[in-house]
Amino acid sequence: MSGELTQSVIKRIIRQVGLECAAQGQSLSETLVAFMVKAVVLDPRNDFNMDRILTENNMQDLIQLCVTRLLDTTNPSLSTIKMQVYFDMNYANRDELLGEQERVLEGKVAPVVRAITESGPHAQEEMENLYQKIVTYALLRSGLGSPTDIEAIREVTAALQSVFPQTEMITFISLSTKDKELQLKDLAMLVTGIRLYNKQCQKGGSGIDDLPNILHEAIPSATRTLDERLNSCQLLAHRYTALLESMQEDQHRYFQLSTFKLKEALFNVRQYEAFLCILQSNAIKSAQEVESLDAKFEAAMMVLKNTVPDKTSIESKEVFPLFMELSKLWTGYQNEMLLLSFLTNTADNLQQFLEIQSQLFPEEILTSLLEGVTVKSDEERIKETMGTRVNVSDFKSQEWLFPETTDHFDQLLIQYHGFCAHSIGVKGITLPGNPDIGILKHKEKYYVFSSKEAAYTFAQDPDKFIQLNVEEAKKYAELIQLLELRHQFEYLVPHAQARNAKKGLMKPPPKCDSGTQTDTHILPPTIVRSYEWNEWELRRKAIKLANLRRKLTHSMQTDLSHMRRENFTQVYLPKDVGTQTKCDKSSNVPKPQIFLKGLRGGSSSATQMVTVDLTRPLNET
Repeated sequence: MSGELTQSVIKRIIRQVGLECAAQGQSLSETLVAFMVKAVVLDPRNDFNMDRILTENNMQDLIQLCVTRLLDTTNPSLSTIKMQVYFDMNYANRDELLGEQERVLEGKVAPVVRAITESGPHAQEEMENLYQKIVTYALLRSGLGSPTDIEAIREVTAALQSVFPQTEMITFISLSTKDKELQLKDLAMLVTGIRLYNKQCQKGGSGIDDLPNILHEAIPSATRTLDERLNSCQLLAHRYTALLESMQEDQHRYFQLSTFKLKEALFNVRQYEAFLCILQSNAIKSAQEVESLDAKFEAAMMVLKNTVPDKTSIESKEVFPLFMELSKLWTGYQNEMLLLSFLTNTADNLQQFLEIQSQLFPEEILTSLLEGVTVKSDEERIKETMGTRVNVSDFKSQEWLFPETTDHFDQLLIQYHGFCAHSIGVKGITLPGNPDIGILKHKEKYYVFSSKEAAYTFAQDPDKFIQLNVEEAKKYAELIQLLELRHQFEYLVPHAQARNAKKGLMKPPPKCDSGTQTDTHILPPTIVRSYEWNEWELRRKAIKLANLRRKLTHSMQTDLSHMRRENFTQVYLPKDVGTQTKCDKSSNVPKPQIFLKGLRGGSSSATQMVTVDLTRPLNET
């Protein structure tokens, strides 16, 4: 289908699916609907081919399939897709989150900054109003207290007057807008540092929370909560994996468990586990940052205390940098509070996508299904395969990597999120890979395996098993993100970009590297070298030409030059050349002359033949 037609069809399908779901009481985001359309089209069991034009019946079938899957609240696959869409739409790393927070803060204080920088007061009352706006800006910028808190305003005013008295307002007004904004930021940092120092000295601190102690309690609590949830979902993953393995080993168990959506449930908890691991690593990073901030803040406060006491007057160049350093460190505490709150809220919101597990598999049902089944954790599976290693000599055309022979072995980007590359497409389950068995490098990508046998089987034909994994991801679309297979489906938009639904199901146009080169001057040059713009130069040339009309050119010959010219001739001197040829020689031998007499017969009845040799002797020749 053409590009514009494809976009209009997709937008129509997404809109229609959303309307039908809303009519059934389910209000879903456009992003979720777009991804579900992608999932339904990908599934080969639905037999949709985007290379051909979709008929009206095809579109109606696609819409009904999407609506059915979006309304099936008993399917863990839907919960997993919702979880992925939520995480991609809401999660941000440290830099992105802090950058967004800085933009929000700038937008919050922008009206106050504009009122300060654009005003040009002259009367004393106007000066006081402008000074009060600067106090408000310093309070809003620091985030230490509310503008309605009288005590906080009094502290900010006192701190500001100590570094920026009202007598300097005239100088401030004469500055450019950019210089005013820079000075406002510096003043806000100085005021924040002074207030923090006064709080440490128990001389103020209204509206200032004890962020270090709050973080010291909140971070361990958040980390414990994440650990508990992580352990719980890992236990579920181990149980589901054991049940799926028992189904493949026992035909009776297969028929018994085939009605349960074990695969979808396994993928759901594995995705939840992956997201919790990301949040846990961020929490650990926050704990490290807070520990570093504690040491720096205590050292800066100690230096400041040693500088300020017992001095009635202190040079600004000595103390101002210390106050600004305190402000920067406190901003670091505020950032960590923001990050911790974000991580906690994200973890709490992810919990809702795991509720379907308790509905499908209550503890008593799951316990009964696990009777006689050995449940192994990921650590136990890896421990069982420790010591088994691929023999490199068995593979001549494959490259294997091992810890002792590879630099930065732990930093290699493993495919399929570290799961066994063989078990996904063959068994349909996610088993943890053991890098110590050996990492296979195939087409600049790295693969790990759960056992030596799986590694040998996969290495015999890697492309075949990679394609099996892709086909499995088409059946279970949640595997695209779980196994990080987006590069295999580049013509389908990732979740975070699915807002532009018109791009959702389009294959990319063919692309190639090309280059063009043009001539510097395509047309022949039209520069007239004899052109002169100076009229006096033209006048000079005209006079010169006029004078030449009265001039004659004469030539003459002399006796020495008449009929004479210099000639040069070059010849080759003769040389003696001799030639030797072969000589002709011959030899003569006598010609044999032999005659036979009596062949015609005679008078007698018997023929008598006589041989006569008339050949001349050799010495007579």
